[in-house]
Amino acid sequence: MIETLIVEDERLLAEAHAQYVGRVPGFGAAGTVHSGRAALEAVLRGGIDLVLLDFRLPDMTGLDVCRTLRAQGADVDVIAVTSASDAQSVRAAVAHGIVLYLIKPFAFAAFREKLESYAAYRERLGADGETAQHEVDQAFAALRTSSGGPLPKGLSHDTLAIVVEALKAAGAERSAGEVAQAAGMARVTARRYLELLADRGVVERRPRYGGAGRPEHCYRLTG
Repeated sequence: MIETLIVEDERLLAEAHAQYVGRVPGFGAAGTVHSGRAALEAVLRGGIDLVLLDFRLPDMTGLDVCRTLRAQGADVDVIAVTSASDAQSVRAAVAHGIVLYLIKPFAFAAFREKLESYAAYRERLGADGETAQHEVDQAFAALRTSSGGPLPKGLSHDTLAIVVEALKAAGAERSAGEVAQAAGMARVTARRYLELLADRGVVERRPRYGGAGRPEHCYRLTG
């Protein structure tokens, strides 16, 4: 169970986020606090794996909370859950080791996706000890991949991450065959993942005309 602390100054919103946490398998709400000082006290007592941290707190900023935690030697992971959407705040979050960033307001599906990405990241890193390069790559790919929730039976997060990375590396639209060649997998496999991503709005899908026969679908990452 990933014990999760919710840090949010609006009490009703904190309760809602705690309920959201309880709906995601593998996560448990360890408590809700409404100030930076209370967050520091809760984490330093121990037993917290993950902090869902608002940036705009009544007594200090979320970044101040992160600085103090690191100075105290706390290695708890932090996901920013905040209305702060300016580029400076996002860059500062990255600089302070915040693993994911969720901008308010959001639907439960977006919240669940962030937590599931984080859980996949933890799973890929596994226990303490030496890790191979491909294990590190897969762990960080889990944080970058936006898949929109649990995968259908027979699909894997690792393969999904490979397909997404192939599209990112291409920097342009690609057919299922082109993605398959770049990713080193069968065309039918690549197409299945691409269609899933298209259905979830992660990639754009459009027909490519040219030559005889039916048009070929091409895919490009949105955003």
